[in-house]
Amino acid sequence: MSDALNLPAEARDRAGKGASRALRREGRVPAVIYGGNEEPTTIHVEEKLLMKQLMTGHFMNSIVMIELGGKSLRTLPKDVAFHPVSDRPIHVDFLRLAKGSSIEVEVPVVFINEEASPGLKRGAVLNIVRHELALVCDADKIPSEIEIDVTGLDVGDSIHISSVTLPAGSTSAITDRDFTIATVVAPSALRRSDAEAAGGEGEEEAATEE
Repeated sequence: MSDALNLPAEARDRAGKGASRALRREGRVPAVIYGGNEEPTTIHVEEKLLMKQLMTGHFMNSIVMIELGGKSLRTLPKDVAFHPVSDRPIHVDFLRLAKGSSIEVEVPVVFINEEASPGLKRGAVLNIVRHELALVCDADKIPSEIEIDVTGLDVGDSIHISSVTLPAGSTSAITDRDFTIATVVAPSALRRSDAEAAGGEGEEEAATEE
């Protein structure tokens, strides 16, 4: 999984839109920590530090240790709201993680060994149906990505969740069907080439029979 991130925070004394706007003018982002059978905790964090962590690309799948009042709270980011014009973060929701808890996360998929796929080597295309997988993971074992090996795949082959080996502590959040993650599809030019070749063979057979 990704390394845990540390994010210093301060408690929010006041709630409401006016107080939130005042915080944003000071370069702070309002946030809330909820869950864990505790009352929500309203906080604010430094916008620059938050942006730096957002730019890592794995913020939403990382454990974030919120440093608040001399304590470290173990959390997982659940939602980040952005300003519709400036794209600046304006609010963050964090889920408090209890020890031994399981959570549902979206984990990106990475395909490896494409050079070892006969279909892709012939010019076929890997049609990715799901770029992320919904997984239920142990809170302390969240994978940063899921690698899927395409070695040996040919045109027409598909990758289903049942053929993917998930890391220990992770299971698919979707259990009612064996869904497709990706397929190896021939581009139109390749399909035409195959059709023409098949047609030529048919003509040769007809000529031989005559």
